[in-house]
Parts: sequence; structure tokens; C-alpha cells
Amino acid sequence: MAEPLAVIEIGSTGLRLLVAKVEQDKSRTLLDSSGFPVNLGKDVYTTGSISRDTLLHILQILTRFTEQLVAWGITPEQTMVIGTNALREANNRDPVVDRIKIKTGYTVKIVDGIEENRLMYLAVNDCLSTESYSVRYSDSIILEVAGASTEVMLIEKGKMAAAHSLRLGTVIIEQQLPFNQWNLDDARRYVKEFIQNTKGSLNNELNLQKIKQFIAVGNDMKLAALFAGRNISKFLWEINRDDFEKFVEDIQHWTVEECIDKFKLSYSEAQTFHISLLIYLLFVKLTNVQKIIVPETSLRDGLIISKSASSDYLEEEFNSQIIASANNLLRKYKGDEKHAECVKNLSLQIFDSMKNELMMGSDERLILETSAILHDIGMFIGAKNHNIHSKYLVENSEIFGLNREEISMIARIVSYHKGVQELQNDAQFRILPRQTRLTILKLSAILRVADALDRSHEQKFKNINFSVTENSFSIKCKNRETSLEKIALKEKGDLFENVFGYKIVLN
Repeated sequence: MAEPLAVIEIGSTGLRLLVAKVEQDKSRTLLDSSGFPVNLGKDVYTTGSISRDTLLHILQILTRFTEQLVAWGITPEQTMVIGTNALREANNRDPVVDRIKIKTGYTVKIVDGIEENRLMYLAVNDCLSTESYSVRYSDSIILEVAGASTEVMLIEKGKMAAAHSLRLGTVIIEQQLPFNQWNLDDARRYVKEFIQNTKGSLNNELNLQKIKQFIAVGNDMKLAALFAGRNISKFLWEINRDDFEKFVEDIQHWTVEECIDKFKLSYSEAQTFHISLLIYLLFVKLTNVQKIIVPETSLRDGLIISKSASSDYLEEEFNSQIIASANNLLRKYKGDEKHAECVKNLSLQIFDSMKNELMMGSDERLILETSAILHDIGMFIGAKNHNIHSKYLVENSEIFGLNREEISMIARIVSYHKGVQELQNDAQFRILPRQTRLTILKLSAILRVADALDRSHEQKFKNINFSVTENSFSIKCKNRETSLEKIALKEKGDLFENVFGYKIVLN
């Protein structure tokens, strides 16, 4: 019999608990849920820190959750707890997380915006798993408006085109437009200007006018679907665009008290209900979609799925989405796709041929693959020092499924694919953990060799084999003209020979 799993989310506007049981067929049964509002986001975006009163309130709620979980035989140590944007940005987040651990026993994991996107994608994908092919593989936008951010994912033919965590949330807007002063026109103007500034970037990644499906996630959209939409399957609702627009326009003129009475919201939830739905509506208006799909799911469902689904399935699914996201970033900066594909394939061949030497797994292989795709995107800025430009672009981009530490590692690897700089002379490199330094050294060395083998950008090597002998790394190919590649290997092979101790021989 499956054991129940518990998840707690510490969000900008409240703490929420979910308890579910995952059956052998991977279906989930909701056992329990609770939620309590808290002013965490207001504290952080007003003063930069979480106040003592808010911390005490958080501890009280967590204690209540502990009592609730006793009935399911779940302890704080067995509970997954995540903190999102507001906790992440709090100046005193470390002391707060420490006090939570000491006073309640819960260990809080702070997740970044890209991790939130990953969990939300899991949750939405699970809701759509039984729908038709056209629903699952249409060009889509997935949107969730939260207290501190708006999470956006662009899906092209079932593959990730882009994922962004935008600094546009109900709590942040409320700080800019205090509730007792704002009106519909002020809020619309503020949100519209933000969205218009973002529109161009999103359009570069996926033409918003061609999007066939708008998927809106969040409690406020669930309420909108309940009052203005219809249920189309077990976990999905649908709202006609015109009905949604009318519903949003109507509630803009309702008082907080009317929203509390009508929708059974807490006071703080009712305060931001108008703004939240307004953001959804203005994003809908960037597209031509006539229907909005609303899944009954959340970040907490995504975390449950991530802990219970088949690891092989998740790895394969996420690897494909990460690579799709990297390829879209390459296209965004007008990179040489044929060269990137060639270098990627050569890098992976070298990695696989040295599997016993490297002592690395699928995570490092994925980092190498992504680095190979993106190693030359700095050419968009300029050919001179393009490796440094590549590092900058990668560091300041979001790649779906990768956290900031992994993206930072990829940025370093692409920066070392060119030039003769000794990595050990890089002061920032030297302060990294030893295992991270070794990973970067090994993967950079492989990337440099793979890049040298396509120095001409003509993909000359159709059949190539790599093998390790006692003292050398042998590269065998059928091409007769390899003089350019031999020169390139002499320039770029030094790191490989220093790291692995093998002489590179091109036959």
C-alpha cells in the first residue's frame, strides 16, 4: 500500500499544505489540504526582510500543519517544504529558515523561478496526459500569476521554447499601487506597460499570435473557471475568452467585502483578486486564443509528481525539454545550428567513449550537451572574445529545467571553449568547490576537442571513432584532408592532455 506524501509551500501570500497518495498506476488521490494567508510578501517587498511577527505567524501555521499530519503518520522530517520567491529574496532568509528548522523540525528548500517552472510544467503535463494529441502538442503558453512573480512557459509543438519568471506579482503591484488608492485605470496602465515591455522578448521566442492554447494556473483562475467556465474533464476547466473578459471587467468594480462574500476568500486574497485576474486577461489579449484552459493543479502537485514518478521517465522527458529550450536560445541569438549540432554530437561521442575515465553520469552529460549547443552564441555580439560574450548571454538567460548553479557551470564551460587561458588562474574558478572545478575542467576539455574537429564549420567528419589507449586518445576518421583540424587540435587540445594525461592523435 502506497504511503502518503506531504508537501508544504511557503509562498508570498500564504502557507499551503497538500497530502496525497500515489497509487501503483501513478494516479494520485488527494487526502488532505490546508492553506493560511500570511503577509510574507508584503514584508519582503516593503522592508526587504521578514518581520518577527510574520515569522511567529509562519511558525504557528507550521505547528498546526504538524498536528494535522499526525493523523496521516507523517513527521516534519518526512515532509517536503519549499520556499518560493518572497522567501528567496528576503534579506534574512537564512535565519528564518534556521528558526523554522529549530522550532518545527521542517527543512525548507528554497527554489528559484526556473525550478518553479519545472514543477509547474510537471503538474500541468500530468493534467493533460489523458487529453488528445492536439491538446498536448499545440503551441501553448502556460501562465501562473503569484504574489511575487508571474511564471511563463512557451511550448512549441510539445517542446519547451522558453521559460521565464517575471517580476510581476500581485503583492509587488500592490506595493506600487496601494489598494486604497489604486483604480482600474491605474492597475491596467501599470500591468499593461510591464506586459508590453515583455511582449517583444516573448515574441522572439514564439509568435504569440500563433499560439493555439492558453493554459492558466492558479487559485484565482480556478475561481474564475468555477463562476465563468465549464468542467471539460476530471482536472480541467475551460472558459470562453469573451466570458472571461466580462467576468474580469465585472469584478474590477466589486469591493473587497463583496469578493470575500461571493468567493469565500480571505481579506488578503480578496485584496489582490482583481489585480491577479487583470494580469491573466492582459496576457490572454496578447494572443488570438478563444478559450482558456484551467487545470486543477499547483506547484505542490508538481513536487508530489517529481518525487513519485518514474525517474527514467522524468529524466528522459526533462532532458528533451532542456535541450529544446537550449536550442531555442541558440536560435534567438541566430547561432550556427549545424555547427552547434555537430559539436554537440562529437562532444557526446567523446564523453561516452571515456565513460570509465570520467566517472560522471547523466547530469554531467546533459551539462556538456547544453554547453556544446550554446558555446558560440556570443557570436551574436561579436566574433572577438565571443566565448566571453557567450558566458554573459548564458548567465543572463533562463534555460528550462536547469537551476542557477547549473546555468553558471554551463556559462563557465562555454567561456573556456576558446583561448589559452589557464582555468586555474581564474580567481572565481579557484573558489568553486573541488568537485565543481573538476567537472568544469573535464567538460571544457571535451568541448574544446569537439569544437576543434569542426573548425571549418563544414561538418566534414561523417564517420569518426574515438578510443583510449594506454597513452593516447585516438581519433580515427576516413577524411583525407585534416590539416585544419590538426592545427585546431594543437591549439585546443592542451587542456584535454593536461586534464586526462593522454596525447591526442588524429588518424
